Amino acid sequence: MRYIVRTYRGGDEKGIVEAWQQSLPFDPINQHLFRAKVLLDPNFDPEGAIVAEDEKGQIIGFTLTLVRKLPMYKDDLEPENSWITVFFVHPAYRGQGIGSKMFEKAKEFVQKKGRKYIFFSSYAPNYFLPGIDEKTYPEGYRFLLKQGFTKLYSPVAMDRSLLDFTIPEEVKKLKEEREKEGFKFGYAEDRHLYELIEFANVVFNPDWGRAIREGILQGLHLEQILVAEKDDKIVGFCLYGAYEGIRERFGPFGVDPSMQGLGLGKILLNYCLFEMRCKGLHNVWFLWTGEESAAGHLYKKTGFKITRKFHVMRFSF
Repeated sequence: MRYIVRTYRGGDEKGIVEAWQQSLPFDPINQHLFRAKVLLDPNFDPEGAIVAEDEKGQIIGFTLTLVRKLPMYKDDLEPENSWITVFFVHPAYRGQGIGSKMFEKAKEFVQKKGRKYIFFSSYAPNYFLPGIDEKTYPEGYRFLLKQGFTKLYSPVAMDRSLLDFTIPEEVKKLKEEREKEGFKFGYAEDRHLYELIEFANVVFNPDWGRAIREGILQGLHLEQILVAEKDDKIVGFCLYGAYEGIRERFGPFGVDPSMQGLGLGKILLNYCLFEMRCKGLHNVWFLWTGEESAAGHLYKKTGFKITRKFHVMRFSF
């Protein structure tokens, strides 16, 4: 079969989305999501968007490669790093070297930009999945290994039904104990916003600060953000509905490392799930945590179940 591998051209969008839906049926997107997370990404570069098409002009493959042009925080452009956030070949056209040709072109793009590493796919802000799901896409995982990518770590996604959720009595008592010690728990207010976003940026990840800021700008209510304070300083927070307005998606969520071990995360998590249940939500989920991390253990104790496992991969030149 004849095919060509080229870079993105205006007008490819519909064909890419249609091929995506057929190639990645467990992670489909639509035109709106493609526009928001690909075309409007500040780091999008047509030279890094690799398209494969057959002799009839039908799009049969796509690989999205990104190099940071806009820093996530301050002036950090991550000069050694680049990312591939999605790749696929239509099932009817696999096994013919199309994926390898696309990756060859993607690597050329990255080398031209002077980057040392390509990650799949721990990119912010617009990642689709945290990494490759080996169980769902075994061919994709083997392909990355064949391309020279190595596994760095394996985050998990978790889900929980809220239909049976109630706040345990032990959590209520724990909250009362911490309040006696001077901790305060409540909804975020305007007075918290600068401190909250800086806390998320500096203590955790600039993508978390971005998610809070952009979520509020896009209609996230402050009642969807819970904060913990001590001596008028934020020491923890959690929220839901920040990412793309999906109300059942939980996070980000963090407690100051110096305050961990006091049960603040347990309090915030349980009261946030209670708020979600009060709003009539039936389920809660998130995409990314370490299975054996403190947060991972807390989620499991709170009734979350692992629903997917991913591998963050890296290629080095």
